[in-house]
Amino acid sequence: MRALITTSIIALVLFSFIPEASAASSGTTATASVSPTANASPYVVLKTAGTNLFSRISANQQAIQKFPHLMRDIVEEELMPSIDYRYASYRILGKHLKKVSKEQRAEFVKAMRHYLVRTYSVALSKYKNQEVVFEPEKPTKGKRIIGVKTQIIEQGAPTINIVFQMRKNKKTGQWKAFDITVEGISLLSTKQAELNKKIARQGIEHVTLELAALAK
Repeated sequence: MRALITTSIIALVLFSFIPEASAASSGTTATASVSPTANASPYVVLKTAGTNLFSRISANQQAIQKFPHLMRDIVEEELMPSIDYRYASYRILGKHLKKVSKEQRAEFVKAMRHYLVRTYSVALSKYKNQEVVFEPEKPTKGKRIIGVKTQIIEQGAPTINIVFQMRKNKKTGQWKAFDITVEGISLLSTKQAELNKKIARQGIEHVTLELAALAK
């Protein structure tokens, strides 16, 4: 149960700015979103984004239960425009990044994006209004990567400690999350170790096809 609670909040990790929610063609209910400014700190970005995302999920609980695929619409609209999935994908490729062609790299990033959409959709379906406590604001001047501590609290269950790794884009100045550490375990590092072994044994194209298949 504790793992499910953790997973339900994981989708909060790899995004920063959440655009104003709009009504989807599928009929989901839009809720008013408050977007952080372009120069908002990673602390403000994370708290604002979390509030927007989970408010929309809560407002559409009945529709999601009836039409589970609607969660993918919410993920696409609320998360994916803001996920630094390309940077995360490059980090996962690690030593293989410079060894693969430009086309192979692009296909891997594309497959990873679709894989994340599915993963987040499944994870967020477990969200049951757990309390999320964000770390207070701290100075970030001169830093490009910040770890923001967060706690997930649910009555009758142990508190879960999470650190969101936020990265500032040089060009836009926006902060985006690219990794999450749950109880000391980095999900990005774990995925990197898993896929690097597969790439070494089976090749980048096989792993990309495998990710694409899992995303369906």
